[in-house]
Amino acid sequence: MSGGPSQVETLGNGSAGKVEPRIGILVVAYNAASTLAQVLDRLPKDFRHRITRVFVCDDASEDSTYLVGLGYQQIATDLPLTIIRHPDNLGYGGNQKAGYRLAIEEDLDIVVLLHGDGQYAPEYIADIVAPLERGECDAVMGSRMMVKGAARKGGMPLYKYFGNRVLTGVENRLLGTRLSEFHSGYRAYSVRALRSIPFERNSDGFNFDTQIIIQLVDSGKRIVEVPIPTYYGEEICYVNGARYARDVTTDVVRYRLAKLGFRSDNVGSVGEEYALKESAGSSHAMILKLLQHQPAGRLLDLGCSGGLLAERARALGHRVVGVDVVELPGARDRLDRFIQANLDRGLPEEVAAEGPFDIVLAGDVLEHVREPGLLLEQAHSMLTPRGTLIVSVPNFAHWYVRARALLGIFDYDQRGLLDRGHVRFFTRRSIERELRQAGFKVIRTQFTGLPLDVLTHDGGSARRVVGLLDRVAVAIRPTLFAYQLVYHCESSPPPMLIDESPNAA
Repeated sequence: MSGGPSQVETLGNGSAGKVEPRIGILVVAYNAASTLAQVLDRLPKDFRHRITRVFVCDDASEDSTYLVGLGYQQIATDLPLTIIRHPDNLGYGGNQKAGYRLAIEEDLDIVVLLHGDGQYAPEYIADIVAPLERGECDAVMGSRMMVKGAARKGGMPLYKYFGNRVLTGVENRLLGTRLSEFHSGYRAYSVRALRSIPFERNSDGFNFDTQIIIQLVDSGKRIVEVPIPTYYGEEICYVNGARYARDVTTDVVRYRLAKLGFRSDNVGSVGEEYALKESAGSSHAMILKLLQHQPAGRLLDLGCSGGLLAERARALGHRVVGVDVVELPGARDRLDRFIQANLDRGLPEEVAAEGPFDIVLAGDVLEHVREPGLLLEQAHSMLTPRGTLIVSVPNFAHWYVRARALLGIFDYDQRGLLDRGHVRFFTRRSIERELRQAGFKVIRTQFTGLPLDVLTHDGGSARRVVGLLDRVAVAIRPTLFAYQLVYHCESSPPPMLIDESPNAA
């Protein structure tokens, strides 16, 4: 079982007073003309009446898979079949995306992934959907590894067996999960869970299955495993093993290295809540400590997301007005006033009507706007004469970014220093120049180290040693080792004018 707590309604299991869930089956098929009919035949007779829809998605096969599906549709009166042929090959992941879109459009409750080559046993479908029906989880993975020795007895080649175990171990370590297998293609999802994750952004290749697990874990969804038999027959394997291993390892490593909480929603992916960074050395912890030493006053939170940080500020006595491009659930409850606006277009007039402010907070937001200097100037105009600005930005000169560029793999990550939503990058020198030009004087600078609490779930001695070394490195050379830069600023005094006239006293 994996993932954090999640509220999942019981979908119903046929008992009195419960509504039967709408169950769909997605059969992904490519060159499966010789096996497709047998796979459909093996769907249990006593389960068929519970199926709302069976989508057979032929991914531009080079054989007669589509015709076999159409022929089966004519004779299988007890199966609600929909046969679809993609004119172009979408890939294994792309075929799933198309099927899950159909499941969402059909307003299904559960969708089961089944392969058209017969590698996974349709006879176990009731076991696969049962935990979802009972409301125990958001996804179910069929595992060939739960029963000791079953995978090898079922014909799994030795090299695949060890490869599966090694990759699963790496993935569990980096994601903080305890799954017995990541690489089974027999699984079922709550359609509601699919709606809540951006699966459309995933790869069209075979690593789609790993990426969707990452998304489920990242969004706090619950995953349950059930044992399934292993079968290896004469089906053709289209997976390049070395490339697959590289891709899934890259996916989980990038996720773990980049994860530093959710990004602000002013630019990039809209609608994801920015998580509160709870660890003692995080930018949020430093911001809250600064707020504790400020007299209670009026605070403007730029890029407030769902208001989790603002809620803490209110608990310290501040009256908080938050601004963000979308209104997330619960934001208005955590703020004194929420104003919906795109900060790329500057501060809206409603903000001025709420001011002036004693504090302006720009936590992890400047890197998401195209004109941060303009936003800082507008923030300056919103402050009282003795008002302060608190800013946090990622350090683009961090060794991780430098190493990526040196190795020729400079590109965006899901989160962290190279978050896909970042449109501006800052070094210590460049952010301090922006602050000065906007009329601010830096009165205190703080630096965060690596977010070890999200880079690893292991809280043992190794993490403590790495944490100590990182803190020492940050103290010695923050421009290279600081992960984030946190600034406490006040308005600069106007330049002193010297009267050089002959009559000057």
